[in-house]
This record gives sequence, structure tokens and C-alpha cells, in this order.
Amino acid sequence: MTVSHAPLLQPLKIGRMTLKNRFCMGPLTMPSLHGPFGEFSPDGLAYFEARAKGGFGLLYTGAFHPDTLVDPVHPLDSKQPLKAPKTFQRTAVELLERLDAYGAKMIPQVSMGYGRNAPGCFCPSEIPYYHDPARLAPALTKDQIRQKIDQMIATAVLFKQCGFPGIEVHAMHWGYLLDQFAMTFMNHRTDEYGGELENRLRCAREIVDGVKAACGADFLVSMRLALKSYIKGYNKPSLHGENEVGRTLEEGLEIARRLEGYGYDCLSVDFGQYDSFYYAAPPCYMEKGRVIDLAAACKQVVRIPVLCGGRMNDPDLAAQAIADGKLDAIVLGRPSLADPAYAQKVAMGCPEDIRPCIGCNQGCIGALKAGRRAGCAVNPQAAREATFPLTPALEKQKVLVVGGGVAGMEAARCAALRGHTVTLCEAGETLGGNLIPAGAHDFKKELNELNAWYQRQLTKLRVTVETGLSLTARDILARKPDAVVLAVGAAPTVPLVPGIEDAKVVDCVTALTGPALPGQKIVVVGGGLVGCETALGFAREGKTVTILEALPDILSAGIPVPEMNSSMLRDLLDEAGVTLRTGCRLAEVTETGAVAQGPAGREELAADHVVLAVGFTPRTSLASALDGHGIAVYQVGDGGKVGSVMTAIATAYTVGRQL
Repeated sequence: MTVSHAPLLQPLKIGRMTLKNRFCMGPLTMPSLHGPFGEFSPDGLAYFEARAKGGFGLLYTGAFHPDTLVDPVHPLDSKQPLKAPKTFQRTAVELLERLDAYGAKMIPQVSMGYGRNAPGCFCPSEIPYYHDPARLAPALTKDQIRQKIDQMIATAVLFKQCGFPGIEVHAMHWGYLLDQFAMTFMNHRTDEYGGELENRLRCAREIVDGVKAACGADFLVSMRLALKSYIKGYNKPSLHGENEVGRTLEEGLEIARRLEGYGYDCLSVDFGQYDSFYYAAPPCYMEKGRVIDLAAACKQVVRIPVLCGGRMNDPDLAAQAIADGKLDAIVLGRPSLADPAYAQKVAMGCPEDIRPCIGCNQGCIGALKAGRRAGCAVNPQAAREATFPLTPALEKQKVLVVGGGVAGMEAARCAALRGHTVTLCEAGETLGGNLIPAGAHDFKKELNELNAWYQRQLTKLRVTVETGLSLTARDILARKPDAVVLAVGAAPTVPLVPGIEDAKVVDCVTALTGPALPGQKIVVVGGGLVGCETALGFAREGKTVTILEALPDILSAGIPVPEMNSSMLRDLLDEAGVTLRTGCRLAEVTETGAVAQGPAGREELAADHVVLAVGFTPRTSLASALDGHGIAVYQVGDGGKVGSVMTAIATAYTVGRQL
């Protein structure tokens, strides 16, 4: 423990409940954590236990929704219903027993529903659905509202019977149903659930009144509250909060005051909603701790504890905010996925060993919204702790890993953890591969942290690392390994167009890692994620930047970019003045610039530098040359199929856990 982190390790009293520290594991919707009846699955039990063991004082479940038919298409909505209370109760009691061994508390979330955030759900008024704004959601009747509230109260009673000390009401944030009731922009009702603020908060008041009456005054009730919406209209985020039509901070503070007055014991605050998704689930482009000033304003108007989430994964920043009285505890959702032992590592005085969340949103929320298994890009074991673990190898082997990018480092880490003798050889002078150019942007520094984390782990695991060594097949065979993992990665693709050999042409890796480009005018060829981030970096240096993208829209090619990342990156490019030329391909490089071929024909663009970001091509594999020599050969990362940090780590972990 370091003195600077001491505020994070102090106990915190919330109502009658005392937490051992100020670390809260955030609520995340993870379908694999539950069985068909809403009960905790084996993976769910192991998932929560891992984070209790990892030092978190308070754990939240994702939102539970009672099994009711208020919404005819989605019973309350598509989150986890409780179809068999007794089955759920048995697993809940077991989970609480496990958590108690580590001194951790757990609060389940109970939700009133998605509202316009999910097709088919009902809303306070007839308003556009988020994903289908051409359709209007039907309005709830007063009887349906009361039925929802009654079901939430009944669910709270069940949770009390299971032994939970309280619930969190989900949620007056992210634009969910309770959020919609609270905002005049979405609530146009003229009955007692609409109009003035007191009426728009009536659901929240009736919920806490009902829960306290049914479960007792000591049963804790928290509210998840967004203090500001950051929206200019439906499906229109506000990058800096200007032209707010949702919740202003001033109204958010008034809501906080009233919630305290209604009897809520705690507020878990953040910002944003689906329409401003990059505030709700901040990507790497948003600075850490941006929500702290809002939480501090809330602390000035309420006496109940204020917990704070949203890019709070900086122990120094968090500890200082608590010491300054700006908030009482931090809520870490995605960082707890990346490293279940986040809190424990801070308490042990080694925060540098925390595996960093990189703010990519690909493995967690992005995967969930795309219909894939939700987990974590940098931690393939997340939400599969019981079914996809690393276990000691029965037979120890001599393993050679060729390539020191993220896939090679992950493969070496896994093999060493299993007990093998591991050597990693890298052709370059340093480890990291394409993490190095990707981390060159000031808004992607988490990739540098990930690279440093891997290198520390390899040192601790006594992996032999040899750099500046480009191995041939003969070199590999001479080492006589039992198994070889090829992680040779990929190199930037170079299009075959006239003038491509001109000195002004540079690939994106060289542009980001080599000498600074002296020219003012830059054309970036390729509007995928790499091209857009490269363009933003140059624009922030004050350069004049144009993106050429052959497809009709940027961020369309390659691995799909989660909507919160895509939305913020688009807004940042617009703010930085980057010119987008979509439907245009590079036709030629000339002495004065680049020629774009588009719908209007050929157009010459003045450019001092042409930066290529049209994709990557796997490097030549040595696999076939190693056939027939009694060595098990595996290929991971971009050397097999070009993907992302997430896919590179996933393939390496999958192979590494079976070596």
C-alpha cells in the first residue's frame, strides 16, 4: 500500500451496511453469468467470487427484471428475468456464502425496463425508439406503471429473503425507462406521472417507498443516476454538453436532492445515455475522471454516499478525489472485467500490476450489442472463470514463441503460467509489435500500459526474452522445442498505384513510430479505425488532414467498431476539422500530392505526405517449413488472420491454455 492510495482502502458506511473499502465492482449485463431461470450459473458464481477474492468491497449484479408480461414483446425488457425464484434463491445463497468469506457485499440491481432503448418496449410517452427512430414506442398506462413498480417491490422482497442487504434501482441513467420518465424531453404525460419534476420522479419515489415498506427501513436502496445527459436530440450526442435537451447538471443535482429526501440510501452517479453512448460507456478517447467534477457537485447537495463510475480506472486520480471529498467510492465495471484483482493489487501496493482496461468496448458492451458472448478484450477468461480457466500442464514442455507482439506475449504468458519452459524471440529491438504504433496517440496510451503490463508479467514468470533476433525455420529446428507458437503479426498493406514509391508516401506504422512528418498537408488513405485515429492524431498536431475512403462511409471496413467508440471518433474528427472524402480511392501519387478517384471523377489533392492505412497483410508464415519435424506448431494473432487486439489475445489464450 502507498500512502496516496489510503483513501481507497478506508471503510465506508452506507445505511446500515459497512464496506471494507471504496472499491465497487460495477454492474454489467453478462448473459453467461446466469442460467435459463435467472439463477447464477457456474461461471456466474466463479465470476463474482473472483472479484470478491480480488478485493472489491461491494459487488453489483447486472440488472434483474421480474418475469412479468407488462411489455408484451419483452417481459419488462430483454435483460435477465427471474423465472424460478426458488432456483435463483439456492444459487444466490451459495454466492453470498462465498462472498462473505472475502468480506465482500453484494447489491443486485432491479430494473423497471429498457423503454425506448429496446424495440417492443413501452415508454412514458409515444417517443422514437433508439435503434429505430422511425417507429414510436407505445406509452404505458397507469395500471402498467403500477404493475411494474409492484413487480420491482416483489423482487426486492425475494432478494431480501436470499440474504442481500439491499438493491440498486436500475436506473435513472443511460436513457432507460426511469430516465425517460424523469426527462421532459421524453415524458409528455399529463397525468400524475408527467409534468413537473415531482411527478416525473413519482415512479422513483413509489419504488423506494414500496421497497422500504415491504423490506424494512434498514434494507438499503440505491439509485443509479446520470447527472447529465449530453444530448442535443434523439440520436444526437453533445460532445461538450452544449445545447442540452436532456438532463442538465442543475436538474441532476435537484433530482439527487429529492432522491435523498425520498429515502434513497446511496447514489451511484455517472453521465450519458444511449443517444450519447460515448458518455454512458466512455471509450479510450475520453479522458479518465471526466465525471469527477459532476460527482463533486452532487456531494455538495446530498449527505448520503456518492459512488462514482465512468472511466475511473486510475487509482491515483480516484484516491485524490476521495481525499478531496468529491466522492465516496469508485465504481469499476469494465476495469473489473480486465482485472478481477484490481482492488487487491492497489491494496498490496502494486497498482502497476493491474491489467489495464483499454477502453475499446469490443469485448464487453460492444460484443453484447452485437449478439456475441460478452467478456473482455484483454482478459479472455472474463465471465468464463469456471469453464475456460488456465490449469497446470500435466506434461511440462519446451515452448518457443516467435513474435513479441500482443499475441506472442499472451501465448508466452499462458504457457509459462501452465508450467512450461518458455522462450520468446522478437525480430525487433523491443516487445509490443503493433501495440507500439497504436499506442503512439495520446488518446490510446492504455495500449502502452498493456504493453508494459505484459512485459512485467513475462519477467515475473521468468520467460526468456530474446530481441533483435529474426528466426528462420532452421534456427527454430536447431533449438529443438516441443512446441512452437508463431505470432509473427501483420504488416501494412501497400496498394499498387502509380507513384506509390514516392518519398512522400509512408505507411501508418512508420508515420506513427518514425521521425515526425514535417509537412502541413496530409492525406490519409483508408478510413477504417487505424486511418481515422491516425488522422485525428495529425489533426490535433495542427496539420490539415484529409481521409480518402473507398467505401461509402468511414469506419466500415475491418473489425466492427462499437457504436460508442465510432460515434465519439466521428465527432472528434469533425471537431478537429478533418475532411472526409468517402467513395474515393487512391488512384495515383504525384509530385504535388495524391489523385483521388471518386463519383465525380479524378481530383488531385495537394499533400506533403500520403499516409497509407488501407489495412494489414499477415507476414509470411514458417509453419509449412516446420512440418514433419516432430514439433507441434500453432499460429496465433494477425499472422493467421488480421484482426484486433481482442482477437489476437483471444487466439493466443485459446492456444496457450492447451499447450
